[in-house]
Amino acid sequence: MRQSSTHAEGTRRRVRHAGELGWDDSLYEGADGGEAEGEGGEGEGGDRPPHGPDGRGGAPRGRRGRRRILRWSATALAALILGTAGVGYLYYEHLNANIKKADLNLGDHKAARPTPNAAGQTPLNILLIGSDARDSKENQALGGAKETFGAPPLADVQMLLHLSADRRNMSVISIPRDTLMKIPKCTDPENGKVYRATVLPMMTNESLGRGGPGCTVAAWEELTGIHIDHFMLVDFAGVVSMADAIGGVPVCVDANIYSHSSDGKGSGLKLTKGTHPVKGEQALQWLRTRYGFEDNTDIGRTKAQHMYMNSMVRELRENATLGNPQKLRSLAEEATAALTVDRGLDTVKKLYDLSNELKKVPTERITMTTMPWQWAVSDRNRVEPKPEDAEKLFRLVREDIALDGKDKKKPSRAEKTPDDPAAADEEIAVQVRNATRTETLAPVGSRASSVAQVLAGKGFTSATAEPGAASAQPKTVVRYPSADMEGDAWAVAKALGIPTSSVQRSTEVSGVTLIVGGDWREGDAYPKARAEDDKIPDSADALNGSNKKACMRVNPAFTW
Repeated sequence: MRQSSTHAEGTRRRVRHAGELGWDDSLYEGADGGEAEGEGGEGEGGDRPPHGPDGRGGAPRGRRGRRRILRWSATALAALILGTAGVGYLYYEHLNANIKKADLNLGDHKAARPTPNAAGQTPLNILLIGSDARDSKENQALGGAKETFGAPPLADVQMLLHLSADRRNMSVISIPRDTLMKIPKCTDPENGKVYRATVLPMMTNESLGRGGPGCTVAAWEELTGIHIDHFMLVDFAGVVSMADAIGGVPVCVDANIYSHSSDGKGSGLKLTKGTHPVKGEQALQWLRTRYGFEDNTDIGRTKAQHMYMNSMVRELRENATLGNPQKLRSLAEEATAALTVDRGLDTVKKLYDLSNELKKVPTERITMTTMPWQWAVSDRNRVEPKPEDAEKLFRLVREDIALDGKDKKKPSRAEKTPDDPAAADEEIAVQVRNATRTETLAPVGSRASSVAQVLAGKGFTSATAEPGAASAQPKTVVRYPSADMEGDAWAVAKALGIPTSSVQRSTEVSGVTLIVGGDWREGDAYPKARAEDDKIPDSADALNGSNKKACMRVNPAFTW
């Protein structure tokens, strides 16, 4: 029988709270769950469409539409990774027993590890996941509708934390929870159930219910090409308890706000204009508020989560009270009890070491971003990655380029040699795909055939053109499915003058595949690459970690 809806190892044993260990805890201010989402209507966090161009959802009611899911932010995990330094010696085995574990990556695809820098250092990428799991009385009390108890969890907050190889800067990328994307094949480690790769795009938050957090990791690697080293997952009750243990996080609104409507929508957040410290359930309300911020969309909610995370980091570093052992004990107790992690982070010692690495980064070198997005063509109530801007942001992280633009110019790296040697050119079967369509131009006719002939002229006589035109691809890339074809893919790229940064491993292809993009619509020679712009796209909506003046814009319909 399934023990946890987040697919962690085993059944969590009863964990003693701080008071039972002789600590004066007093973490919770109330146990009634605060203002409910309402017994009728969609509710704040329901799985109905979160927004459209007009800020209103429009999908039909359904089982998920009745769930009234509370939304919150995995940014609360910063309390753990930045605050537990110094408490690793406390009740080591007790705290270790608090932590639940799950597999890191449940997909077949594994993104390539980054190449070490000249000093032998490599970046560190951690996926922070917020789960809406209803697998405990505490979560159910905070989560609303009773009929949702035990339902598959959703990964409603997803943030990739990137720590640079030299540990001098940190970048965070959020993906809106209603982003449409293809979810790769995942195998549930508990029962062996295989979830096939989706043919049509689906909401990214559904990945968690397809085997556990390892499927969310697999989906991220497939989308971004970024190798993920670890994940950390926390649930409703964990957000509340950690926020209390911290003692409050300052947040700001530019007007009075009451996130509540006559038809039951809203988180219940009620604040007056200005800056306020929030904790416990009020912190959870802030993190899940959509109705009341900006245009009532998930994008505004993401901005609020970024502000909260930045403020939390500053609070943990500047607040002297966190040097109090009792404060640290409470934080360590609540944080470890709230976590599900991969086996690379499954002890207090490992988390302590991680916190020390993260603390090396000054707040002014932390950059929060949102994945550049556009309204989805297939569903105007959902979003999808904005092709060129999103890929640019992902590339900057893959290449460990600081998003704040303050890095010194890095020396050019020696070209990596593929682990697998290439076969003879004439033996390499290459599929050539026409993806030259752009936002304003139709695909070039017979472009795949033309490029296949160019390859044949260079000795790749087994190159063939796929019929028809594929979906738009801004940049020409060479993809391969497995390590034994890496050398072949590099050989194709080298013959055509395509940069090796455009050679990608992907389970979406079955063999070496050349995808001719919008940057090569004509000519036999691949266009000489321009010097790549390493400036972060404006559409990423960057927020610097040291910005103390950030304030959420309140929607006029939700002020008082």
